[in-house]
Amino acid sequence: MSSTPENPTPAPHNQQPTPGTTRIVAGQTGKPKRKRTLEVGLAAGLALLIGAGAAVASTVSRGTEPAAGTATETAAAPAAELRLGYFGNITHAPALVGVSRGLIAEAIGETKLSTQVFNAGPAAVEALNAGAIDATYIGPNPAINSYVKSKGESVSIVAGAASGGAQLVVKPEITSAADLAGKKLASPQLGGTQDVALRAWLGKQGYKTTTDGGGDIAINPTENAQTLKLFQDGKLDGAWLPEPWASRLVLQAGAKVLVDEKDLWDKGEFVTTVLIVNKKFAQEHPGTVKALLKGHAESVDWLNTASAADKATTLNAALKESAGAALPAEVIDRSLKNIAFTVDPLAGTYRKLLQDGVDAGTTSQADINGIFDLTALNAVLAEGSSGTRISAQGLGKD
Repeated sequence: MSSTPENPTPAPHNQQPTPGTTRIVAGQTGKPKRKRTLEVGLAAGLALLIGAGAAVASTVSRGTEPAAGTATETAAAPAAELRLGYFGNITHAPALVGVSRGLIAEAIGETKLSTQVFNAGPAAVEALNAGAIDATYIGPNPAINSYVKSKGESVSIVAGAASGGAQLVVKPEITSAADLAGKKLASPQLGGTQDVALRAWLGKQGYKTTTDGGGDIAINPTENAQTLKLFQDGKLDGAWLPEPWASRLVLQAGAKVLVDEKDLWDKGEFVTTVLIVNKKFAQEHPGTVKALLKGHAESVDWLNTASAADKATTLNAALKESAGAALPAEVIDRSLKNIAFTVDPLAGTYRKLLQDGVDAGTTSQADINGIFDLTALNAVLAEGSSGTRISAQGLGKD
């Protein structure tokens, strides 16, 4: 484990990628030209998929799957492949642990597990809607936005993953909201969960912002690694970030916490990461979704019972593979202290999350009843020893 700061740049050009894993990031990070050419190709390919929209999602072929039979046979058949998305963030630790320790692969049995790594939620949910992936760990606001735009046809939230672990960190001389006028801030991606939280909070402080970077305070959606570099170079005044990026700016760039998001929520509980699935995939392969949730629940259990040393070692190895670099022990330690890992998606917070998106200008007002399908999760929990049952709080099935 590294004891010195490392930039989260991809592995060297001559290093072989892990089979079945593709890194897809939003934003440009100044990579070497040869690698940039490859990434442009990847981005272009994803853009083509996204441009096809729902039509692609309903017709995409998973070539290695068995030929379709009767409706009953199709619904009962496990998927030949499960394509899973997640981020290289500590807030996505259940995914990092589930993939790196083989818990998800073991749970889904003969179904092949393929993974893709994203920088922020909007890019991941677009890939899900376009049929490029089948399930993804993601923040709640992009999931809500997709559900609203598709009139409930695109995705279902099937479990929670993490609560907490997001902060507005700023230059030390900024001591209050009043000091932010005319400043330049960053968020991971327009419409992402931290982007919505930042815009909604600024609105409550009396500031006006626009989705094109205008208004009283400029908000520049920026890839997380680039945000760290820009802050270190004095080109940003602050950013609303998930872990470990908030901790990296504090410990490696001299930032201070202006707002800890937990202070804005009742009992300090707010959802940072959930697990969502493409509805068509879930309808065709309910057994695979249940198996995924079994592996997910085991990952959360491991995070809540493993020693601090084991968690740090496992997460650092997974971060090195997915995000390109390990982290100093102090960053891992600070990040984990700010996060609670849970399969409960905290459904009671979603009406506020929706309203925050509306206030931020990134989501339309809509009815989100039906956004949850927690039946498979509760079946998994019933088979375990906890006896826990998770409620959809009137916003779907449980």
